[in-house]
Amino acid sequence: MVGAKIVIVFDFGRTLIAEDNDRWVVENMGLTHLFNQMMEELHSENKTVEQITECLKDVLLHPHTISAIQSTHDLGCDLKVVSDANEFYIETILKHHGLERYFSKVITNPISVDGEGILRIFPYHMASCNLCPPNLCKGLVIEQIQASLSEKGKSRFIYLGDGRGDYFPTLKLNKGDHVMPRKGFPLSNHLLSDPNLLKADSHEWSNGQELESILLQLIEKIYKE
Repeated sequence: MVGAKIVIVFDFGRTLIAEDNDRWVVENMGLTHLFNQMMEELHSENKTVEQITECLKDVLLHPHTISAIQSTHDLGCDLKVVSDANEFYIETILKHHGLERYFSKVITNPISVDGEGILRIFPYHMASCNLCPPNLCKGLVIEQIQASLSEKGKSRFIYLGDGRGDYFPTLKLNKGDHVMPRKGFPLSNHLLSDPNLLKADSHEWSNGQELESILLQLIEKIYKE
């Protein structure tokens, strides 16, 4: 599709990284039982922001996922992250792997460190969508991205995700777009339950190698159309 802009939207936890990013921090500090109150409890256990940062640096990205990010950027694609995690986790991990410069935007929950040194997470926005978490409706975010690009010429979307919160945004994709659900995860199950609701083409993947292979094939296909 000559002249088309390809926009690749990545979820983060269990998509760009193999682990759930929140659970990674808690489990690797031996605090699984504190998951739901993670930040305050980590602080109460004398876990500092610096320690959390160092823990996040141990999060592994599949080598093929890293090369997929680099290759798609070099091919002229516009890469974005849309995630219900938070900017501290995402930016720390991307920066550690030298990948932050490949993404034009990271859309996620903002975070700040208060006077006591506790990480405080705030909602990206408040939404009334019953398919997404109230702090971040990815469907609304996709609509906003689509609207921002509509006046700039043709664009095609490739959306990669795994979770229930990734379902609504895939329904916003158009014919000619593509969704890449991680096989065996909630997004894939939702799409399989009623495939007629999806206008985009779906392509399952299981690991970084498959992610890279399918993604590059789709980009080649779009550019040839």
